[in-house]
Amino acid sequence: MSAANVSSHFLTIAEVAAAMRVSKMTVYRLVKSHAIAAVRVGRSFRVPEEAVNDYIRRATEPATNDHTDGKATD
Repeated sequence: MSAANVSSHFLTIAEVAAAMRVSKMTVYRLVKSHAIAAVRVGRSFRVPEEAVNDYIRRATEPATNDHTDGKATD
């Protein structure tokens, strides 16, 4: 195992939920569906901080250049 993998900062499910402002159940579902990588430690999960950042990057929708306000133009 490389030192880079060991030096990762790991978060608990509760910490991930608080950071993302979602429920712990939502985080468990994301882990179960493999949307967020996690490591099982005994009966608990630990989530690498980078896995959370990767998920947020993938889930973020790009901004659009559509500046319409719903009004018809002539």
